[in-house]
Amino acid sequence: MIRRYGDPKKNGVFYKLRPGAYAILPKNGNLLLTFQESNMGEFQLPGGGIDQNESPIAALHREVMEETGYRIGRVRFSHAFRRFSFMPEYGIWAEKLCRIYIARPVRKICAPLEIGHTAVWMPREIAIKKLGNPGDRAAVKNLF
Repeated sequence: MIRRYGDPKKNGVFYKLRPGAYAILPKNGNLLLTFQESNMGEFQLPGGGIDQNESPIAALHREVMEETGYRIGRVRFSHAFRRFSFMPEYGIWAEKLCRIYIARPVRKICAPLEIGHTAVWMPREIAIKKLGNPGDRAAVKNLF
C-alpha cells in the first residue's frame, strides 16, 4: 500500500491518475526547491507529471530543468506517496502518484524555463516548514 498524504478522496468525485516524478536535490546542507507563483505562492520539490510514453527518470530530468534550470545526476529512487487534489491548471481532480527521487544538482544551465517558477536554495530545516504539501515535507524530513 502506498501511503497517502493530505486530504482523502471526496465521495462522488472522479480522480484521474496522474503519475509524477519529483526530486530532493541536496547540496552543502541546502535543498534546491521551486517556488511556484501559480499555486498561490507555494514551495515544492522540483518535478511534475510523467508524459505518456515517457519514463519516470526522463520526466524527472525534464521537469527539474523546466522548473529550476539545473541538470541533475546520480538519480536514485527513494519512495512513493499518493495525494488527492484539484489541479486548477488542468481543471481536473487528480490522484497524484508521486515518485520521489534523490539526485545531485550538477550544473545550472539556465533560468527556469517555466513561467512563474523560481529556483530557490533553502536550508533543509526551513524547507520542511515551507514546502507546500505534507507529502513533500515528510519526504524531506524522513530522508535525512
